[in-house]
Formats: sequence, structure tokens, C-alpha cells
Amino acid sequence: MAGLASDGSNPDVGLLYDINGLAKDAPPWFDRVMEFVGEYGIMLGLVLVALWCWWSIRRRAALTDAVAGVAALVWAPLAAGVALLVNIPIRGFVERPRPFNDHQGLEVLVDGKTDFSFVSDHATMAMAIGVGLFVAHRRLGLVAIALAFTEAFCRVYMGVHYPTDVIGGLALGTAVTLLFAPLAHALLTPVVSAIARSGAGARLVRSRRVAARGPVPEALDIPEPRLGSGENDLAA
Repeated sequence: MAGLASDGSNPDVGLLYDINGLAKDAPPWFDRVMEFVGEYGIMLGLVLVALWCWWSIRRRAALTDAVAGVAALVWAPLAAGVALLVNIPIRGFVERPRPFNDHQGLEVLVDGKTDFSFVSDHATMAMAIGVGLFVAHRRLGLVAIALAFTEAFCRVYMGVHYPTDVIGGLALGTAVTLLFAPLAHALLTPVVSAIARSGAGARLVRSRRVAARGPVPEALDIPEPRLGSGENDLAA
């Protein structure tokens, strides 16, 4: 498996050179920006989106929606950790070297990468968080997924991964998050619900202003007026 994508005529390698070639034509300052974004920036962005998502979920009117949303939000980083654990035996089985070890002329923006290339940890973790946030909050989840795709592009641009490395990472992160989501939510929802009923911990699940308004009923139960036809009815 170590010889995967070692042929220069392979589309995987061709796309690697096309994307990484952008780094050669870009000014040095832009490469430094891409290096930071690909190594740390996207992950920091995902943390900020997760915090924004948490802040938005806490303002939901129905307590059950807030509890379910926070439980899904907690699963997002946990899913990333599980996906990274799943990737350990995959990397050991495939044993694909980093592209700069097998191909000349690449513009490598990050030194010191000595581990195997397939599957990309960064792409796996970013997509696992992105999909997890999407389950918790659709609109902000789409932003997180867009950041995950940006992470995948950056890893190839930096010359440290093949395109199929990051595609595999995106697929792995998605699969792990969705596959284990029902079990994770079943385990996390009672915990979050207990926190919501506690004292100070309740603010982690629901905004103080929303909680002060009390639970919002699903439907108002308004009795229908009765049409009276006699004195007794009028007296009533």
C-alpha cells in the first residue's frame, strides 16, 4: 500500500502538482498565511463557530430544543477525537509516505512531517466537527463544513498531503460523526438535561433571558365559546 499514488501520471499526483503549484506562484507572505491557516487557523475558526453555535442554541425558546442542540454540539469535538482514533489503524495499514518523500519539485510549506500521509488528520478532524455542528445548527454547520473543505485544500496547497488524503479525511470525519451520532446523542442528552435542571450549570444550556420567560407551550389551549339559548345559560 505504500506505493499508492507514486506514479506521476496518476490524476491524484497531477492534481497535487496543480494545487501545490499555486504556492510557487504566490508571494511569500501569502504562503505564510496559508501555512498558518492550514495548520492552526481553520481549527481556531471552527472553535469560534462552535462557540457561536452554542450561543445561538442557548437562545432557543423550547427547552427540549436547547437540550438536544447542546447535546449535538458536545458530540462534535468528541466525534473528532473518535475519528482520529479510527484513523490510527488506517494509517498503519496504508502506510503511504508524505508526497514530498516520493515526488520532486513540491513547495513544502511545513517541515518536520514524518508520519504517514493517508488519511489526513486535519481534514478528518475538521469535517467531523463541521458535520457535528451541522447536526446541532444547520446554518452555522454549513459555515463549519465550508471551513473543513478549506482545510482540505490548504493541506494539499502546503504540499503535505495528496488530494485523496484529504478526501479520505473528509469522508472519514463525516462517516464517524453520523454513524455514532444516535448513540452519542442518546448518552449525552440525559446528561445535558440534568445540567439544564441544575443551578449555575443551567446557563450552559439555556440563556438567562429565555429561561426567565419560562417554557413556551407548543399550542395554546383556548376553549371554544358555548352558544347559550336561555336564561340559565345567560346566568351562567
